[in-house]
Amino acid sequence: MSATAPCDVDCADVAGDLLRAAQQCLAEADPLRKVALTQAHAAAFRAGRLKLPADAPAPEPIRMPGRPATLQQVHPRDVPRRKLGGAEGRARFIHAIAHIELNAIDLAWDAVYRFRGLPAAYLSDWVSCADDESRHFMLLRERLQAHGHDYADFPAHNGLWEMCEKTAHDGLARMALVPRVLEARGLDVTPGLIAKLRGCGDEETADVLEIILREEVAHVAAGTRWYRWYCERAGVEPRARFRQLLVDYAGGYLHGPFNIEARLLAGFDADELAELIEQDRR
Repeated sequence: MSATAPCDVDCADVAGDLLRAAQQCLAEADPLRKVALTQAHAAAFRAGRLKLPADAPAPEPIRMPGRPATLQQVHPRDVPRRKLGGAEGRARFIHAIAHIELNAIDLAWDAVYRFRGLPAAYLSDWVSCADDESRHFMLLRERLQAHGHDYADFPAHNGLWEMCEKTAHDGLARMALVPRVLEARGLDVTPGLIAKLRGCGDEETADVLEIILREEVAHVAAGTRWYRWYCERAGVEPRARFRQLLVDYAGGYLHGPFNIEARLLAGFDADELAELIEQDRR
């Protein structure tokens, strides 16, 4: 399976500046160019050719990242329910997951661009995450094309990016609520989706979701790692702050069922998971 964008890009205009590279990826509206830029910039970063500038200005206010003009963005309640039994329903389902992965590219680049004064390992984690998400998008796009469609053929909602906007002022809240709440939900629901896809005979798409599930554990783990780093720096107790952030941003609780094994691998501790399970039972 290919996971590389089939187009070349010119990255010279970022002049070795990691923040400008992140901005370029965020602003790009064409999904294939966004993927190609992401993969090129990630390679340049790994090779030491992209660095943080010493005199970087403050981050610009957050705004909607680039999206194709043909993509219809709607409220979550207006996205039709997707039934996996037919080819059209599976195409809509694959499109929804591809849209999540495209958003995830931008979530990772915004984490690189927006939050300052963090260790070099933080940058490495989120550049790597953007690179992974770009591959995921391309794998899903191939499956979408195999079902006779392409990205932007169906409406999609903007829930992931809305949480990104809400937490743009606070890196601690961003690490808690995007990787550890919204993206971690994928760890919970994906095994059941894989089983349904295999049940309808779509082994290829199920195989792609297996890859995504395995790699998303590391992305949620990065969120956990840097959430705890922020908490330690601020002198706050991580579990209590997480509960309060859920109240402030997510209605106070998470819905189960939870993928305990994957969440443990992603850095949730046993006591924390026990609290979430108990809360879900109430």
